[in-house]
Amino acid sequence: MLELLRVSKQFRHSKAPVLRDVSFTIGDGEILSVLGPSGCGKTTLLNLILGVLEPSSGSILLNGDDITAVSMRKRGISVVFQDFALFPNLSAYQNIVYGLHNHPDASGKTEVDELIELLDLKPHLQKRISELSGGQKQRVAIARTLVLKPRLLLMDEPLSALDGMIKESIKALIRKIAQKYRLTTIIVTHDPEEALSLSDHIMILHDSKVAQFGTPREILESPADEFVERFICRQLYIKRDNIMKLFEGVSAREVA
Repeated sequence: MLELLRVSKQFRHSKAPVLRDVSFTIGDGEILSVLGPSGCGKTTLLNLILGVLEPSSGSILLNGDDITAVSMRKRGISVVFQDFALFPNLSAYQNIVYGLHNHPDASGKTEVDELIELLDLKPHLQKRISELSGGQKQRVAIARTLVLKPRLLLMDEPLSALDGMIKESIKALIRKIAQKYRLTTIIVTHDPEEALSLSDHIMILHDSKVAQFGTPREILESPADEFVERFICRQLYIKRDNIMKLFEGVSAREVA
């Protein structure tokens, strides 16, 4: 479980905080998507949780432990980047096990093989990164992260470089991983439809604050204010009256 308690961040030479009094709780195995316009603080929030940045005020708790002042290396949090950040000179398999050189006790061969099977990567293990499709690269990046058994998984625009059926397969895979490993997952995305169909909870940031935190159903049925309603509708390029047509998929996600 991850808890943020009134977390704020203001950079030294900035007149206003990037984030103000951000508070939320997400449980084990839940997926939270963070939405908001450019400059609203999404990346700053991710870096605060990861430990790249320290909050100006407030606390961050992971499974009951206060990690606010804990170094990034000791937090046990992993991140999957938008551009995959794979080593092009190594094979897919070498990329997957690369982190185990410094953490040899994190996963044994049986656990690595199980992940490879789960992510359907066995036919691609000896390929160079340049030989892989976008979806295959993303699965390698996810496998490389999961072999280290993170306490929390952060994903920065994990689907933005993908399209069509590949995107849908990775979405299904993210859900499967969160449920199978009870792995709390936070996804930063610019795509409301992606967030609505993938997440247990959605947090919308606006003007450095939380505009709304809720389930997809709550966001769709009861937007907190005019900004939330306009932001969701504008990003989806549809009218408010038609937005509930997307809700069939959201309901299926929440019941699953």
